[in-house]
This record gives sequence, C-alpha cells and structure tokens, in this order.
Amino acid sequence: MSDEIEEVQRVSEALEDVDRIADLEERVRARNRVLALQARRVKGWHAERRDLVLALRAQDPPVPIRTIAARLEMSAGVVQDIIRGHTGSWKDRAKSEAQDG
Repeated sequence: MSDEIEEVQRVSEALEDVDRIADLEERVRARNRVLALQARRVKGWHAERRDLVLALRAQDPPVPIRTIAARLEMSAGVVQDIIRGHTGSWKDRAKSEAQDG
C-alpha cells in the first residue's frame, strides 16, 4: 500500500473512531472540532487542486480532461468546473439567457 493510501486510510479510521464515541454530546463536540479543522484546510486544498488541473491543461499538448479526472480520482465534470472557474453549488450559479426564456 502506498504512503498516500495509508494516510487516507488513517484519516478514515480516525473519523470512524469519532463516530464510535458512545456519548452523544461528546461525539457531536468531537465532530464539530473535525469540521472546524476541515474548514480551515478546504480553501487551500481547493486552490492546490485547481493549480494542478490548470497546470496539466496548460501543458503542450494539454492533458485531456478525462485523463486528469482519472489521475486525480475525480469526475470529468469536476475537472471541467475547475477549468471554467466554477465554485460552489449549481444552485448558486448564474443562469444563461437561453434558460431564462
């Protein structure tokens, strides 16, 4: 198993440990701490992911979207969203004129 997969597995096991906390109040407090830690990291993680996707597309020739998706283990749609600069939920995106009519 690669170091990368081992790291992800350790994080997954730690989250499962939090889910197994018997006392409801303690479990919710622990989950809140985990969510707060994740929220502090997510902006940087998204920026790093975007930088890599754009760098791969900037190569000559550009790495295909499906290849990027497979390499980074995400959907091609997410890769396209990153390239287009879309962030957030679809419900928060501006509608095109063709959809408004």
